[in-house]
Amino acid sequence: MGCDGGTIPKRHELVKGPRKVEKVDKVAELVARWFYCALSQEKLRRPIVACELGRLYNKDAIIEFLLDKSPDKTPMESASHIKSIKNVTELNLVDNPAWGGDKESIKGDKYDDLQSAHFICPVVGLEMNGRHRFCFLRNCGCVFSERALKEIKSEVCHK
Repeated sequence: MGCDGGTIPKRHELVKGPRKVEKVDKVAELVARWFYCALSQEKLRRPIVACELGRLYNKDAIIEFLLDKSPDKTPMESASHIKSIKNVTELNLVDNPAWGGDKESIKGDKYDDLQSAHFICPVVGLEMNGRHRFCFLRNCGCVFSERALKEIKSEVCHK
């Protein structure tokens, strides 16, 4: 059974230290923010809307969230601040010509590059993959990288 005189336990066998805290993978967190809806956790697809906190949503998920007024509904923390469709802005996103899309990996036997993004900044050409900061204009919904807004230095949409 052990400790019957034949073995002498060491200190590290008897004393259990504090458990290590699991660290969140930063890359996985960025992929989740930029590629999946914050409300429904589905892949982002057009039309895409954003709230004033910068979270991205599928528009149909927001509409379903706003229409479901049942009392047994649990409030979603990621969208609790959205009270009407006027609280979100529909985004005008520019497609990335280098993005292969989901068509290439239908079978699941291909490597998905999580650093290439579906959308890019129309001014500078940076990909929306989470490595760079992006901003959107609330009046028109155009999306630019923060670097592009610093270069332009104007409050008016470039379009």
